[in-house]
Amino acid sequence: MTQAFAFRRQGAFLLLAFVLFPAMAETSPVPPGASVESLLELARRENSDYAATRFEADAAAERVYPAGALPDPTLRTELQNVTNYGNDANTNILPSRVGSTKYTVTQPLPFWGKRDLKREAAEADANQARGRSDASWADLSARIKTAYAQLYQAVRSEALTREISALLKGLESITRARYASGLIPQQDAIRVQLEQTALQGDLVLWETERHHMQSRLNALLRRPAHAALAEPQRLRPVPSPAKLDYVALDERLRARNPLLFAETARVTAAEKSRELTYRNRYPDFSVGVSPIQTGSRVNQWDLMLEMNIPLQQESRRSQEREAQAMLSAAQSRQQATQNQLQSDLAENLAALDSAQRIEKLVRSSLLPQAQMTFEAALAAYENGKVDFATLLDAQRQIRKARLDELKAQTDAQMRLAEVERLLGEDL
Repeated sequence: MTQAFAFRRQGAFLLLAFVLFPAMAETSPVPPGASVESLLELARRENSDYAATRFEADAAAERVYPAGALPDPTLRTELQNVTNYGNDANTNILPSRVGSTKYTVTQPLPFWGKRDLKREAAEADANQARGRSDASWADLSARIKTAYAQLYQAVRSEALTREISALLKGLESITRARYASGLIPQQDAIRVQLEQTALQGDLVLWETERHHMQSRLNALLRRPAHAALAEPQRLRPVPSPAKLDYVALDERLRARNPLLFAETARVTAAEKSRELTYRNRYPDFSVGVSPIQTGSRVNQWDLMLEMNIPLQQESRRSQEREAQAMLSAAQSRQQATQNQLQSDLAENLAALDSAQRIEKLVRSSLLPQAQMTFEAALAAYENGKVDFATLLDAQRQIRKARLDELKAQTDAQMRLAEVERLLGEDL
């Protein structure tokens, strides 16, 4: 009976474990950072600077409708003969107990086309704000991609340094055995220890670089500096050469770059402001209606038409010259921005191609050659045909080739991030 109870209790415990443990595993937080996409998704949700630019763009969009709306009408009430002069009544301010009351409702009417120009200028301002918001995201995402690639390089370089350190420990055991047999001088045993010490210094540098990159990523994500980040697992694939054609990317840049979009919207806003300034040569109007109350009855109606007289022409000419100068400035700024962006695109594409070629050269030629050189030097050293310095040089060549490969991969990722920043979208 006791054994059956214990068996049932054990079975219930196992069933409870199967139910609860997966749920606990699902709810445990997984730090971001295994891929750059996870960091970008987190930044889009959490980065406060980018959120501020989105809210500013939303605010600018809400200004479009009011800019083209009619001004609010005005209501004016005039109480005439409130002292009731000539009547037996006393002073009063009730509309039905004064001589007469005049109600005037006035509606301002801008000259034809002014409301449309104001609305179109506000739309251009909203486009500027949207362009600035998109540019803010493009810049933020490029910085995250760059920092992620640099973190990947630091992590992989640290791992490589540990591998080389383990390799040197193997060489150290060989050196000690040969030194104990009297086959090599003590200098060789000391040199391998010096090399190990130098590697420990490099390991400290890479660990520090890793810490810096993690702190930088957390700052970009608006997280605490020591918040946990997953170890980067992979780099993004670099697009094929067909997708990196300068002519095609230049067209995409001119069509989609957010900064250029904002500058184009600035030019449009300046054009609309200039046209609106020219329209100020013509008068604006106001129309009104005035019912007049005498006693408790409305027995008269007045109609009113009012317009301003644009006499200050010299003042308006100054405003028109100012508007033209602002338009010229916006056009010059747009052209300068386009030229700089096209130059940056050409520079980054060339650097990206260079990084890919260096990576290919290291991977296909330099690294295999360094590996064969090391293996040959190790065999020759074990047979006493070369000295230890030759073996160390061969080991250094392998390490340098692998670090150069990592550097080329990182450079390619950084240049790709810059190209995508210029385009305002991922390739």
